[in-house]
Amino acid sequence: MRVNLLLRFKTLIQKMKMPNSLYQQPTMSIEEIMGSKSLKPKEKTELISKHLVDGSISTNDALTFAQKAKDPDKATIIEAFEFATQKNPALADKKVFQFVVDSLHEKAPRIKWESAKVIANTASLHAKSLDTAIANLLVNTEHAGTVVRWSAATALAAILKLKTKHNKELLPTLENICDQEEKNSIKKIYQSAFKSIDS
Repeated sequence: MRVNLLLRFKTLIQKMKMPNSLYQQPTMSIEEIMGSKSLKPKEKTELISKHLVDGSISTNDALTFAQKAKDPDKATIIEAFEFATQKNPALADKKVFQFVVDSLHEKAPRIKWESAKVIANTASLHAKSLDTAIANLLVNTEHAGTVVRWSAATALAAILKLKTKHNKELLPTLENICDQEEKNSIKKIYQSAFKSIDS
């Protein structure tokens, strides 16, 4: 028993003396990450997000991959952008923002809701280019899926809080949508936004 403990202790000391580089995974390309069979979907999302933030995967590479990808992979890339833009909204440049705005039209619900989340994170950086985003989000407020409507509400609330010229028409429209919404969790998103622009 004592011998085993000593061996473990020696092994631990040796590891501590070894350079960190031996424990760091080399940066994988987006193709390698998405093609990996050993990584779970959540791990792929987190890894791509991390690499977007640290710059080891460029937004252009991620965008190029997403544009050609099938729906599940496209949704994963957009979700990675959602995580990354929580930390650094500026990662969503004009191309990325336009891509997620256009993706609100996609049939897959997950693509719709992840795209809306990216817009919620980054709308303040694209305040002069919100017309199409607002129009597409308003369409998704009528979607049968609760998560799609929730994410659309989150993005529209973020836009409303910016107090742009759009609010003149957007506010009464959202008040009407809020009145018709069945889910209290979604109603609360709108109601919180209404209070914030009144204060």
